Amino acid sequence: MFSFLKKHPFAVEAFFEKSIVLTFAFPKEHLADLIPECLDLDLFDGKWAFVAVAMVQTKEMRPKGFPRFMGRDFFLMGYRIFVRYTTSSGRKLRGLYIMKSDTDSRFMKTMGNIFTDYKYNYVDTMISEEPGKINVKGLHSGFSVSVTKSDGEIDLPEGSPFADWREARRFAGPMPFTFTYREKTRDVLMIEGVRSHWKPAPIKVNAHSIPFLQSIGNEGAVLANAFIVEDIPYYWKKGELDPWKSI
Repeated sequence: MFSFLKKHPFAVEAFFEKSIVLTFAFPKEHLADLIPECLDLDLFDGKWAFVAVAMVQTKEMRPKGFPRFMGRDFFLMGYRIFVRYTTSSGRKLRGLYIMKSDTDSRFMKTMGNIFTDYKYNYVDTMISEEPGKINVKGLHSGFSVSVTKSDGEIDLPEGSPFADWREARRFAGPMPFTFTYREKTRDVLMIEGVRSHWKPAPIKVNAHSIPFLQSIGNEGAVLANAFIVEDIPYYWKKGELDPWKSI
């Protein structure tokens, strides 16, 4: 019914109070069939592909240029694969392919599914904080993540394919673009995000339970990194269509 609107027809802005991202490394063969044919996996060391689980507390999200009082506050969560795309003009871009999105706002679920193809679901979510620690829990979904912030040195997760945090930062998100493939018209919808002062800080993951990763099969997957950013203005440009044809 609303398919003609699913083109991100206007720019959107928001303020990120917190953005927590856990990135999991998968053997590349495991994710190859989960992305459309126009995209390539963004690989590390020729064998690792990555899924980011992003948890974002947003404030005052609204069409860009609208006054702040018209914005909405809500929690967003997205499951994204790191990918690469070569445009029809030959530009090589890094970005994300969104498999699924969750929100604690029924309004956001409705509007997100009208204007995007990000597959929004409504999920009851509770966020609790204590000194240095943040917990995110889905009240009925079985989702839970507990992380600790620290000004001191934090070790990479055990089994991470990265040698250090500098290497891990390349797969921390957000990437400059997200991509949606429209199979009927064989074109790619590109959404560019714009941010400033984005300085992710490593965090320690105390525990996590993520049913969606289990649903796609997470054999051989390992937690590769985890970062947090706070108090960041952010906006997404209007969607741009790029024609694509397989070779």
